[in-house]
Amino acid sequence: MQIKKEIPQVDIFIPDCCNLGIVVRTLIAVNVLVLFCLLSRGQGWGQNFQDFIEASMLVELICLSSLLALCGFRRLTEREHVAAWMQRIVCGTVPAIIGFVAVLTLNRLEWFAYSFPNLDLVQMTLFCFLIGLCLQHYFEMRTKAFSPALGEARLQALQARIRPHFLFNSLNAVLSLIRTEPRRAETALEDLADLFRALMRDTRNLTTLREEISLCQQYLAIEKIRLGDRLRVEWEIQNLNEVELNSTKMPALLLQPLLENAIHYGVEPASKPNPVQVIIQKRLDKIEIKVINTYHPHAQLSKGNHMALENIRQRLTLLYDIEAQLQTTQFDDQFVVQLIFPENT
Repeated sequence: MQIKKEIPQVDIFIPDCCNLGIVVRTLIAVNVLVLFCLLSRGQGWGQNFQDFIEASMLVELICLSSLLALCGFRRLTEREHVAAWMQRIVCGTVPAIIGFVAVLTLNRLEWFAYSFPNLDLVQMTLFCFLIGLCLQHYFEMRTKAFSPALGEARLQALQARIRPHFLFNSLNAVLSLIRTEPRRAETALEDLADLFRALMRDTRNLTTLREEISLCQQYLAIEKIRLGDRLRVEWEIQNLNEVELNSTKMPALLLQPLLENAIHYGVEPASKPNPVQVIIQKRLDKIEIKVINTYHPHAQLSKGNHMALENIRQRLTLLYDIEAQLQTTQFDDQFVVQLIFPENT
């Protein structure tokens, strides 16, 4: 089974304004800035608080409308190549235009003109433009700040996943099949080549949920040669049809390291079959993946396990901010890893 070529990475400088984390940070930053501007007038806490409440109506209207519009522009940028400078300018121009139109429209209302008698339309438009540029620059710098951590995490993940014993055991298992089952040995080598090719590609690239599952099945086919009947993986896919599996995008190599940990700590120490459960389901606009394996007290989670999980957490933070999460729980004789990230089609 061949893995399709991953979706190419496109340089995007418009923040993902559909992301809850970016929305929250933007609203907090703008409102705090407005509050400090009002406090600098020195008119007392009571008057400043009243002015802030009135200003918030206009501020939230401009912010939320701008975020919605920039969310649409980003989706367009993902499909069409747009120059970096143009993307940055858009981040300032969109709030400026929305602010200009909003104030021009609301000024016709008596209550608005009474609440903002000294509002200068030109200064307000320029202010929105500068704030948009500043926030774009902040989110761009934030992404770059995460990049070294992402690169280091990727290197650590490669060192953890491409373990020598896995490579040697896989090759020895293939060698044992060459004479008795040459066709199966050839398929195993193809799976091994596809797996290592996927491990070496840029982890910022997106793949589809179906391709990630196919890659995991290739990995499991390799481990099946070595572990035999002890390896049993039960797949359960809920609320996702074949079209959604092929269209839902996700970061490459999220599920495979979770399966590898489950096998290493749940199957290898056991002398009898211990099934690994993989539950993939869609809840509202989120994809939820659970990997459940048997817990063995004598096989405590090691540094390698935590390193792989930390790598996934860092990638999720970079790509989805607070909208994605990775949780681990342990109860009775089971260890559960739960992965949640937004559906992206």
